Amino acid sequence: MARQERAVRTRRAVLEAAAVVFAECGYSAATVSDILQVAGVTKGALYFHFDSKEALARGVLQAQVAFAGPVQELKVQEWVDAGLLLAYRLPRDPVVRAGAVLSSDPQGREHYGSAWPAWIELSAQTLAEAKERGEVLSHVVPRQTAELIVSAFHGVQLFSQLECGLADVERRISVLYEHVIPAITVPAVLARLDVAADRGARLYAEAVSVPQSGLVSSSG
Repeated sequence: MARQERAVRTRRAVLEAAAVVFAECGYSAATVSDILQVAGVTKGALYFHFDSKEALARGVLQAQVAFAGPVQELKVQEWVDAGLLLAYRLPRDPVVRAGAVLSSDPQGREHYGSAWPAWIELSAQTLAEAKERGEVLSHVVPRQTAELIVSAFHGVQLFSQLECGLADVERRISVLYEHVIPAITVPAVLARLDVAADRGARLYAEAVSVPQSGLVSSSG
């Protein structure tokens, strides 16, 4: 059991170190040597868990989507929460930040893929459940709305990054949802939704207080 726990800690340390390096340097400029230095582990320990730099990048992308938010009474609230929580974590969690950097790298994506398809699928599934429950308007096509919100999120994130280093990304993503949800949500549900800019922070605080929350990094 102790050996297994140590292996889990080592894998997490390597993954978080890779995230730090990818976020700072990008995929192409990052080296395994840089990652080893940040992680403070041996080359053998790193390659036991990840057999290449590509595998490390894929691990970071998978970890970014691993925790999307808690279950809520309203599926539309779950849908919004996923975005608000991601916005909160972007400037604070190297794994999430690195995932954004990796997904935006057109050359690197050829090697390791992108987190966008997973986010679109998760978003579409949640909206489909919301539609089945009568929470969204009948004209809504979950897949189309999911693609819209993921692409819009990326644009807002990039704008915030260039303008102020993501200092206002939570507010900007909150504004995005404030403009989108009235167009897709039935009035009775709309009145009950919380899209405040600080909701992501509240969700994160609740999540990290619960063991096995699924959060990969608790930085910030």
